[in-house]
Amino acid sequence: MNRSPRPDFAVLGGGLCGRLVAWRLAGDGHRVALYERGDATGSQAAAWVAAAMLAPLAEAASAEPLITRLGASSLESWPRVLAELPEPVFFQRNGTLVVWHHADRTEAPLFERRVRANAPAELLDGGFIALAGAQLGAAEPALAGRFNQGWLLPREGQLDNRQVLSALAAGLAERGVDTHWNTPIDDASLPEAGITIDCRGLGAKPVLPTLRGIRGEVARVHAPHLQLTRPVRLLHPRYPLYIAPKQNGLYVIGATEIEGEDMSPVSVRSALELLSAAFSVHPGFGEARILELNSQCRPTLPDHRPALLWDGARTLRVNGLYRHGYMIAPEVADEAVRFASALLDGRVGDADAFAGWRRDACWSELFQQEFAREPA
Repeated sequence: MNRSPRPDFAVLGGGLCGRLVAWRLAGDGHRVALYERGDATGSQAAAWVAAAMLAPLAEAASAEPLITRLGASSLESWPRVLAELPEPVFFQRNGTLVVWHHADRTEAPLFERRVRANAPAELLDGGFIALAGAQLGAAEPALAGRFNQGWLLPREGQLDNRQVLSALAAGLAERGVDTHWNTPIDDASLPEAGITIDCRGLGAKPVLPTLRGIRGEVARVHAPHLQLTRPVRLLHPRYPLYIAPKQNGLYVIGATEIEGEDMSPVSVRSALELLSAAFSVHPGFGEARILELNSQCRPTLPDHRPALLWDGARTLRVNGLYRHGYMIAPEVADEAVRFASALLDGRVGDADAFAGWRRDACWSELFQQEFAREPA
């Protein structure tokens, strides 16, 4: 079959969401080109600096129900995504353990109230288990005797963020996506395509002026002598901490969330607070070896929600995944693919059709129209 040299879709941005969207579209038989300012490893993407915890119930303490529901659905989608990729990816669904020190015990009822207020009933039913004393030690032997109480959220999971980026890059090649790594995009001269899908995160600020960055910092340490079997969250009034155990004794530790787009290295204060909090969870972290201290800025819209923004013509923008990228990306990407395909084949072309699509969409809350104009 003869195919036009112009791709059906140009995906701008090759971070997590851009790779997922391009990979899905190519899997549906479309001709796809992807443009990314960084390299194939994804080291310049926000997705490179992440713990990749799939924890919709734990996140319900600070996230609204839409995020929790997206996360719950995406948690079911991830195994299917990983099964189709050409490289193995570490994936674990062994739950999340939430603990607190006695001095911070007032944080526990606050956390529980927020979770119960924001989480769907089906997630809470059997998914929020109180532990005390020996129960906690039995659930996580490495922490036996260190905490008196905690909660086990048994259905939650995690994966290896960098393995996902690598496997998706291999998947793009396998499906014939025309990848343009190390290729910045000029908004005044976009590549030709039937439909443009902008997944550039903070790179889209020139066209999304309300977009802002929220800085996150993580430590990656090697501690093969520790035997944590699942992610651990430490409640604290100022520095809520997470520790995510990966393969081969690797741990990703994070806590900080700073308003602003500072891309400088991690500060001494942040490093001390991060590592001291980890040490307070288990003194064995005192012997861990620091492999990396890294920071990135997560793209965030004013309402802290992800959004699929249609410009009224041939461009769809996927942005605002904030700190929930890995947790919600499969569902956001799938919704973007469905809508982009409708744009390509003409099922959506004006404001009325868009309103009908949004009304019937699986995730209708994601859709926004940037401005109305006649289709190009």
